[in-house]
Amino acid sequence: MADREMTQAPLIEFRQVSKFYGRGEATIRALDHVDLQIAAGEFVSIMGPSGSGKSTTMNIIGGLDVPSSGDYLFQGISTSDFSRTQLTMLRRHMLGFVFQGFNLLARTSAVENVELPLVYRGVPAAARRTLALQALEQVGLKGREGHTTQELSGGQQQRVAIARAIVTSPAVLLADEPTGNLDTKTSREIMELISRLNSEHGITVIMVTHEEGIAAYGKRLLRFIDGRLASDHAHVKEPDHVS
Repeated sequence: MADREMTQAPLIEFRQVSKFYGRGEATIRALDHVDLQIAAGEFVSIMGPSGSGKSTTMNIIGGLDVPSSGDYLFQGISTSDFSRTQLTMLRRHMLGFVFQGFNLLARTSAVENVELPLVYRGVPAAARRTLALQALEQVGLKGREGHTTQELSGGQQQRVAIARAIVTSPAVLLADEPTGNLDTKTSREIMELISRLNSEHGITVIMVTHEEGIAAYGKRLLRFIDGRLASDHAHVKEPDHVS
């Protein structure tokens, strides 16, 4: 691995992963023989220009897409032969997702939004409510449980989205431009929250961002260019708010 030696068995591993879209002369090579390892407990930022392969990488890690060739392993298990149902189970039980657009249900309370992943897992109603309230308190929204999406600020909505992502105690939090719709102050608050989830609760964080200052919250930086992993090194730049 470039510039870095893993000290733990990888939680996530790509072995010569390639991804193609289209056919013939119209073929687009989104990923080109990528080797990658991420250990449990890491906070990894992913950067690169549009079309570099960073979003495709996140989609494959999240079980939303599959490689055209190569192998993606999760906890040492190859996912190459996973069915759609097995990929769904991977997402449901091991992964949490945070998106730029929040993706919350409108006219639905914060606590009901957070409960949703637990509904899919068949958790009884009383237990769902308890876990959802705990998750909302964890992200600083105690007292806002009954507020609907329209009654919350953008930063509060993203906190609800993060609570929804962590309510199932996932091994990995996948954050795709989590501050893209937020102002600078709110972005810092959200990133400090995500950093605490990583450092204090041991959640592995993998984040795509276009912003250097946001990427600096990660402890490791991956840069993609033209479908290839161009660099992989420890992140030494401090976040923008640190003097």
